Amino acid sequence: MDSDKKLLELRNRIDALDEQLQTLISARAECAAEVARVKIEQGEGAHFYRPEREATVLRAVSERNTGPLPNEEMVRLFREIMSACLALEKPLTVAYLGPEGTFTQAAVLKQFGHSVQPLALESLDDVFREVAAGAANYGVVPVENSTEGVISHTLDLFQQSRLNICGEVELRIHHHLLVKDADVKITRVLAHQQALAQCRGWLEANLPDAVHVAVGSNAEAARLVSDDDSAAAIASDMAAELYGLFIKERNIEDHPDNTTRFLVIGPQAALSSGEDKTSLLISVNNKPGSLYAMLKPMAEH
Repeated sequence: MDSDKKLLELRNRIDALDEQLQTLISARAECAAEVARVKIEQGEGAHFYRPEREATVLRAVSERNTGPLPNEEMVRLFREIMSACLALEKPLTVAYLGPEGTFTQAAVLKQFGHSVQPLALESLDDVFREVAAGAANYGVVPVENSTEGVISHTLDLFQQSRLNICGEVELRIHHHLLVKDADVKITRVLAHQQALAQCRGWLEANLPDAVHVAVGSNAEAARLVSDDDSAAAIASDMAAELYGLFIKERNIEDHPDNTTRFLVIGPQAALSSGEDKTSLLISVNNKPGSLYAMLKPMAEH
């Protein structure tokens, strides 16, 4: 009986805390709406999303955190609150390489929260084009993987574009083997060529006779496998849920610390947050000593 009484007291306390949280979140949302009204008065040049302001706020959240929730979870919760409040000011459209269920979409949600309007596009070229045209406020593009290196096509597009880097997202990549039914006999494995490369060792050891088929994205592989009784896809748990697939094997990537870095692109440059990176995209002449000549001033100064 004493334990039941203690549980009741704790639950009542949680209910009271929840009520306080809801009141404070609503007050924050009202303040965000007032910020929007002030920005609207400033005219069309006002920026509703300020990545440097967001970075400062989330850094303060981490510094204040004393547990028991880890920093990553506390930051995630605050990001969702900020995302919902920003949607009251001005809903953001964020373009990414689709289809729905890709790791790039996961990066969008990690950076902007679930209150944005994701815009899935067919190619990286389309992402740059739609952001430059104003059809999307921002875009998220992959730029580097810890095992496969840089995404050269993304760098090529930066050379052709006047868009700015407004933020960075690092995402731990976990690849799963997805099938339509648990007892399927796998004859083909579908995935993006990067995912096939990142899981090469596991595939050779566990599915040596399966044919590897490269497709446009892991999410596309999952969609195709949802109608195929003899194939498997390498994709995320988000894709598994989206297309109703069974996760036959988890975390089949060859390197457990597999990470992809994504860049947030937009028309305006972000202001300094006090803890920033500067990215340089440089091309040199194809002649002896040109790389040294380019790096020498950086080493000396």
